[in-house]
Amino acid sequence: MNAENQSAAAPSPFPPIADYAFLSDCHTGALVAPDGAVDWLCVPRFDAPSIFGTLLDREAGYFRLGPFGINHPTARAYEPGSNVLTTTWKTPSSWVEVRDGLTMGPRATEDTVTPHTRPPADDDADHLLVRTVRCLEGAVELELVCEPGFDYGRTPAEWTLVGGSRHTADATGAGVTVRLQTDLALGIEGNRARARHVLSAGEECYCVLSWGEGLAAPSDVGEAGRLLDATTGFWRRWLGRARIPDHRWRDPLQRSALAIKGLTYMPTGATVAALTTSLPETPGGERNWDYRYTWMRDTTFTLQALHFLNLDWEADEFMQFVADLEPTESGALQIMYGIDGRRELTESTRDDLTGYAGARPVRIGNGAYDQRQNDVFGSVLDSVLLHTRRSERLPRRLWPIVQSQAECAARRWRDPDQGIWEARGEPQHYVSSKLMGWVALDRASRLAELRADRELAAGWRAIADEIKDDILAHGLDARGVLRQHYDTDALDASTLLAAIFGFLPHDDERLRASVLAVADELTEHGFVLRYRTEETDDGLSGAEGTFLICSFWLVSALSIIGEEQRARDLMERLLRVASPLGLFAEEFDVDTGRHLGNFPQAFSHLALIEAAGRIIAAEQAQEFS
Repeated sequence: MNAENQSAAAPSPFPPIADYAFLSDCHTGALVAPDGAVDWLCVPRFDAPSIFGTLLDREAGYFRLGPFGINHPTARAYEPGSNVLTTTWKTPSSWVEVRDGLTMGPRATEDTVTPHTRPPADDDADHLLVRTVRCLEGAVELELVCEPGFDYGRTPAEWTLVGGSRHTADATGAGVTVRLQTDLALGIEGNRARARHVLSAGEECYCVLSWGEGLAAPSDVGEAGRLLDATTGFWRRWLGRARIPDHRWRDPLQRSALAIKGLTYMPTGATVAALTTSLPETPGGERNWDYRYTWMRDTTFTLQALHFLNLDWEADEFMQFVADLEPTESGALQIMYGIDGRRELTESTRDDLTGYAGARPVRIGNGAYDQRQNDVFGSVLDSVLLHTRRSERLPRRLWPIVQSQAECAARRWRDPDQGIWEARGEPQHYVSSKLMGWVALDRASRLAELRADRELAAGWRAIADEIKDDILAHGLDARGVLRQHYDTDALDASTLLAAIFGFLPHDDERLRASVLAVADELTEHGFVLRYRTEETDDGLSGAEGTFLICSFWLVSALSIIGEEQRARDLMERLLRVASPLGLFAEEFDVDTGRHLGNFPQAFSHLALIEAAGRIIAAEQAQEFS
């Protein structure tokens, strides 16, 4: 079966993407498969090489804890209001409960593992993966297998028992050392550590993987359990600060908030686009990218979501990260940066890895980092305006960014670029890029007015008006529908941003026609495609799934133009295709019901919050009308 027609549900040793559970300590994250194996973990931070990479190659390392010979649990759920996972197993002779968490607790000392550039919070990562097991009934034969593959599986682990004990062992490879500590008796078998034990009703055991200062780890199951309890408490207190409306969509809003916080790199305030690299957008295909970086276009959606949820602390941390970024030689911000603010994200491929379900190549780094994408200016300046209105002040350190990005947008808006989707074909005059150029000058003008700089505000307003006139002259087809770029009549879901960013009034017929054209002509079973790949030169082969963010954008756009019931109907359908644990990947394959692309995807959850917020606001407005 080739990449052109491989099914997302083809028989495979790789679990479905949406079946993974996401753990986070806001420094790194892990994915736990239904069989109890940690198939993805990078230490000490999100963008470090993986030490468990079975997600991308079945020989690239994993860490399983669960009943021996049983691979399918009875139930999996997050402890309510947290990113701590509980898995319940039924075996022929027992009931067993496993708790998993990347633990967080009160900050005791300065973090030397992943140093902070932002002021440290009261709670921080312990740099521990903690796992506990409790036998509820009967007796269970428990198995622990820890087989790291350092540097994305390239370097097998070298194990050493510590202090002559069978309860502590260090694994080393590629310059990294992690410590496994457990109350089970370990045996070293080549490149893996393993333990087996019969656990009876009422008994508990634990294992911990540590990469923190001095490789410190809890010494008994009671301490391990207290670390997990403290972590659940951290997440619940954090969520308690959020403004979650008492609405039927309260649970997906809470899970989205927890996912976005979990994808935040606490030391700098950056947010990774997703936890993973190279999960395929096309089953078995080449549309595989590394998303463990921060995209500037996410800024405005991140700020919208955080401010809607009343999470102003996180919003401010993110804006301070943006303020610290180094611009290019032209003064523009890049489209993406490393979570530490680094500019160079050179892309390479790991041809030694099979890829998820055969999807190759596996990419490390992202070659789009130095592309010209003119939408970046609008995303940054819209976020600055959002933040300024919320905080009721414009920090001095943000004004130079406003000036530089407005000047870059004014200078470059007429130029073709690669567009919002980072197409690897020829540059075009993409409508969404022009639209975001208008956003940049429109928001810059408003910010200048807040500073009472009327001359600068008027100059930027004049350029914004010029961009709008250009789009309406060249970016509409004969039907009055916004098109992908000036030399085609093809549709593109990114034109939905015209509604979200207020480019045209909500009752403008051109806006209505554009939104309904996407809804009726750029969908599969009601879910939205970015564009039709056969109509777009994106430099790649193969089709792709529907993009979840685009579908959530359509929800927002339908609500804006007054199609409230149609917006609600689509929102309900989208919420029903969430993963079993309430998470979303980047794409959705409508034929198989499988998720595609990197996971969990911040953009999908950000767009969910924005779409839900619009509908909830409209419903509340109707209550008072």
